[in-house]
Amino acid sequence: MLTTLQARSDTACELCAAKADLEPYAIGPSPDGTAMTGALLCPTCSAQIEGGMDTNHWRCLSTSMWSEHAPVQVLAWRMLDRLSDEAWARDLTDMLYLDEETLAWARSGKVQESLHKDSNGVPLAAGDTIVLIKDLPVKGGGFTAKRGTAVTRISLVEDNHAHIEGRVEGQRIVILTEFVKKR
Repeated sequence: MLTTLQARSDTACELCAAKADLEPYAIGPSPDGTAMTGALLCPTCSAQIEGGMDTNHWRCLSTSMWSEHAPVQVLAWRMLDRLSDEAWARDLTDMLYLDEETLAWARSGKVQESLHKDSNGVPLAAGDTIVLIKDLPVKGGGFTAKRGTAVTRISLVEDNHAHIEGRVEGQRIVILTEFVKKR
């Protein structure tokens, strides 16, 4: 399927419009299997998709996200999602409209990364064991959770990435992630 990409290209990278050594880049099958499964990209875009990123390079997505080709839209959405720490990328994501099928395709290739991180920046997952790094007074509990206390089988508070929940001294409490480290 990737060979059909050459027919629709204007000899420019479909993401950044660079005119150099274009190669087909596979992005995976569409949900229904009928859409093309790649885009023509320059070496810079291909390398940055696979590894480290220069965030300023990706400002080109403000143009390429409007492509009429679903694979290019999918790549644009995935890159904007990876750049969601940048205000300009969040703004572009808010403007980008994808039909339900294309959005599902874009999300299917998304690597889920935990937004809950301990005090050292290590991602936390539901079921992890953490250790308190500070004495924490428990409001309404009448006790202090001591530094060094291990909390097993934590759960993540979905609407607040700075909070987790766990049992300390038999009580279920909310703990700020800045006061824990993953064990």
